[in-house]
Amino acid sequence: MSPFFIITAIVTLLAAASAMSLRNLVHCALALAVSFSGIAALYLQLDAQFVGFAEILVYVGAIAILIVFAILLTRSGEAPEKSVLTSGWMAGIAVSAMVFTMLGWAVLSSSAIPKETSPAPVATVKNVGDALMAKFVLPLEIIGLVLTTAMIGAVIIALKEDSKNEHSGRKS
Repeated sequence: MSPFFIITAIVTLLAAASAMSLRNLVHCALALAVSFSGIAALYLQLDAQFVGFAEILVYVGAIAILIVFAILLTRSGEAPEKSVLTSGWMAGIAVSAMVFTMLGWAVLSSSAIPKETSPAPVATVKNVGDALMAKFVLPLEIIGLVLTTAMIGAVIIALKEDSKNEHSGRKS
């Protein structure tokens, strides 16, 4: 294993653990963005350029930033005053370790896993783009229409809720 892989994997795992354990929501969202970036770096190192760049564009560029904006616009950044460790933490860790061990043993001892590795498929960004623009044009356009319809529907629902709030505020 290369040192770059080890460093990227450690940073990604630490960021993911931080996203789960930090109490401030803004810090959790930023740690999640770092974790998504680490996953993208791992994909790029594995020569999966399309998946790596899609991870950067979709997860880091859209999802994580959307989460940060949603937190900043809807809540204050104050952490709750609850204790981080509860009485069930140790039991939860023990149960999850046992389940992980049993699943790992079942997968590794399964006869469904081929013992010899097949050659890696060649899937570059150019090949994926050519396939999307030649063979899968209609599904790509349909997905674009569905996403546009969903966005317009979300805007209409948000406008209806906003007008309901204005009308209920005037009656009081």
